[in-house]
Amino acid sequence: MASFNKITIVGYLGKDPEIRYMPDGTAVCNFSVATTEKRKDRSGEMQESTIWFRINVWGKQADAANQYLTKGRQVYVEGRLSQQEFTDRDGNKRTSLEVRATDVQFLGPRGDEGSYSSASSSATRQTSGSSPSSSGGDDNEIPF
Repeated sequence: MASFNKITIVGYLGKDPEIRYMPDGTAVCNFSVATTEKRKDRSGEMQESTIWFRINVWGKQADAANQYLTKGRQVYVEGRLSQQEFTDRDGNKRTSLEVRATDVQFLGPRGDEGSYSSASSSATRQTSGSSPSSSGGDDNEIPF
């Protein structure tokens, strides 16, 4: 039987993306995404649990992510999950969840960045956070 490693995350950026370029010119963009789950504990108190994911995006998606994503922006990420081990400044062994993104879609309200809201490795698609029909808009407001 074949194996499979795929993760889907919808969360918020913890800081602005950082981009760098490989010697061959390939762009790599790194950013962090937080997901928060709220649930009641045994005593009935509401508890929040936040998980941080380190995301790396390559190629044209990296350029788009660097240009359009900012701290606090909601994002949808699909990719492969890996666990990285490292030693912190105090000498403690730590682990980090890292995602190599295969698809990144920009969610939430549009700002000044225009109608561009997602970048896919196979094609660039333009979408809006809400459809014009659901928001009562007319055809002149359709972003594509």
